[in-house]
Formats: sequence, C-alpha cells, structure tokens
Amino acid sequence: MSAIDQEVAGYYQKLLERNAGEPEFHQAVAEVLESLKIVLSKDPHYADYGLIERLCEPERQIIFRVPWMDDDNNIRVNRGFRVQFNSALGPYKGGLRFHPSVNLGIIKFLGFEQIFKNSLTGLPIGGGKGGSDFDPKGRSEGEIMRFCQSFMTELWRHIGEYRDVPAGDIGVGGREIGYLFGQYRRLANQHESGVLTGKGLTWGGSLVRTEATGYGAVYFTDEMMKANGDSIDGSKVIVSGSGNVAIYAIQKAQELGATVVGFSDSSGWVETPNGVDVELLREVKEKRRGRVAEYADEATGATLHTDGSIWDLKADVALPCATQNELDGDNARTLVDNGVRYVAEGANMPSTAEAIEVFRERKIGFGPGKAANAGGVATSALEMQQNASRDSWSFDYTDDRLQKIMSNIFTVAKNTAEEYDRAGDYVVGANIAGFKKVADAMLAQGVI
Repeated sequence: MSAIDQEVAGYYQKLLERNAGEPEFHQAVAEVLESLKIVLSKDPHYADYGLIERLCEPERQIIFRVPWMDDDNNIRVNRGFRVQFNSALGPYKGGLRFHPSVNLGIIKFLGFEQIFKNSLTGLPIGGGKGGSDFDPKGRSEGEIMRFCQSFMTELWRHIGEYRDVPAGDIGVGGREIGYLFGQYRRLANQHESGVLTGKGLTWGGSLVRTEATGYGAVYFTDEMMKANGDSIDGSKVIVSGSGNVAIYAIQKAQELGATVVGFSDSSGWVETPNGVDVELLREVKEKRRGRVAEYADEATGATLHTDGSIWDLKADVALPCATQNELDGDNARTLVDNGVRYVAEGANMPSTAEAIEVFRERKIGFGPGKAANAGGVATSALEMQQNASRDSWSFDYTDDRLQKIMSNIFTVAKNTAEEYDRAGDYVVGANIAGFKKVADAMLAQGVI
C-alpha cells in the first residue's frame, strides 16, 4: 500500500468511527476519496491544513424536534434536519426532503454530494441538505401546512439568502415550499425572495425549475453520447421512477428523438415499447397522485410488471431517476448484457459501488449524479439570480442557460478525467473537478 493509499485509508477509518451507522454517507465519501488518491499523487498540497478532514466534516449540523397537530387533534412529533456542509464557494444550497427514510446519515450523504455538484455548476453556491422523517403522502392540506409551519419555526433562524438557501427535494414540491416560505416571511418580517427556491411563478419562482433535473440529466447524456460519436436521437431509453425527475427526463428524451421503453414506481414498472404518453403520465402522477398501474390501464401498448426489474429491459441508455442504491451490480451486468451503452444518474447515488465498477470495466459511458443531475440545483441558483435582480426570465432563456451549464459540466468532467490520465472516466473527472474548486477556496480562506 502506497503512502497516499495509507493516508486516505486513515482518513476513511477515522470517518467510519466518528460517523457510525451512516452507511449512505460512508458510501458517498468512499467514492470521492478514491478519486482524491489520484489528485494527491499529482497535487500533494491538497493534503495540507487538514483539508480533506475538514471537507468531510459538516460546518454545522442542526437537528430539531417538529411537533404538529393532525386533523384529529393528536400531537405528532417528527425530527427536522439541516446539515450545512460547506460554504467556501457561497451560501449553503441543497434541498429539503420529507420522507420516512430521512435520518442524519441520509442528509449527510446528500449534503456531501451537494458540495461537488454545486461546485460543478460553476455558480457561487456551497453544499447543504435538510429535511424531516415526516411523510406528506396521505396527509391533508391542513396537516401539511401545520407541519411545514412548525418545521420552519425552528429552521428560519438558520437560513437566509446570504447564509443558506434550501429548495425542494423528495416530498417537498410547490405546495410545501409555499407553506415554508409563508411562515419564513411571517417570522422574519420581510419578503426575502432569495431564501428559498422552487417558489411559485407568481411570487419569485423560476420557469424550468420543475423540469430542470430531468432535463439536465438528458442534456448531460446527449453531450456524453455526442462525445463518443453517438446520438440520443433514435435510441431506446429506460427511465426508473415516475416522479418529477423521471417525468421530465422522459419528456426531454422523447423531444430529442429517443423512445422511452419503460418507467417505474415503488409498486412496479411499466414496459412502453412505443414510448410514453407524457401528458397521461403527468395526469396520473402529478394531478391524481396515482400509481403506475393507472397509466398501464389507460395507455395503449403499455404493460404493467410487478415482478422482475425494469433493468431487465433492452435499451441503449439507462437513466436511474428514483432513489439511492436502486441499481446494483447484478442489474448493471444485465443492462450491459442487454446492450446498454450509456448510464446517467438522474437521482442521487442510485448506482451502488459494485454497479459503477461494472460500468467502468465494461467501458460504459457513465454520468455520476453529482454531474448528471446538477440541473436542478443549477436552475435553483438561476432562480437566486432572478430574485437578486428583481427580474423575471422566460422559459426559453432559462432552459438555454440550463443546457449550457450541463454542457459545461460534461466538458469539465471529460477534460479533468483526461488531465489525470483517466480518459472516459466521468466519475473521476467530476469528483476531481468539483473537489479542486472547493479545495482551492478553502485553502485561500484559511483554517476555519
């Protein structure tokens, strides 16, 4: 074992001991540290001043009680989180997730990924994440409002347009953002538009924000395919999930000439050999808040499957857009054996470490989440720009900005991988490019 390997292994062992019971966080850090070995071999000064240890330790971790009253006048108690991970480049920036699976380890993994994702956008935003183990599914409007107001009653003192700017994530859409912003405005006694992103279009929100993560993943995929002499036009695409990211990834892929042959939710997956009726899918998921079975019942040529895996389908491109660790090593081998040549992560860390290694060994073009799904946070930062300038941008202008940002992210990841003799390894390229920008800022600002 080389001296650098030993040094990095020492960092990681200490992290495991100090952050016990947080496997998602361990996984995210392990992937980045593997890339940092390559950086340290060429640029050893990045090991100075405890930089890597400081990078892996959040600047601030806030955990708080969220009591609220349900419609039957029972008191419910949830737990709220905000992990402010790194502010070297700008105010903390990252979504709020409301889901029963939320715990400190999940929020830390997401916040850590966010540092590099936000760095890659080229925009002045730091890394953070937050949320609660509250589940908005099945709750009334009144219950969701009361929860959001209780949540913000604590959170408001930790955020601000120059401090920390949350957005939405799983379980936090326009409705929840509205309730959160309203409570913040009341508590702060000012209309601070830039404190939250994902706002309604009539009160400071950005066009394309809803579509941004899905669109961005497809824009990244398109750039990756072009760089390798292929085109998304005419290709077959698998999209896992059917939430916000998946819907708009499907829409944009088909706009660019692809056929989406399958999508899913937690209840099953739908095979769509002739493509997806996006308007029907939006009706089922966004308006009715239904399951994919409803789509399969109403769409021509669609088949519902409740066994097997969506990754069993044959396609050219796979876009995992659901949740972390949904695509494992066996799934990866099946995809590759069935002809998949490109994979881009629309979700955060949906591919396991084993799956990524399969893609690497089989020379599959692979776009990691911190690069491929950066479109959402990029458009959030554009919303911050609009708010700061008291301006309103058109859909086309914002979409054009998003496309250019995603193209640049791919170019930076590609060129950085080549600079460090790992041509075609976009995981290494994205990790190193994201890291170096943050690291240089941290070194310039001293040990804080």
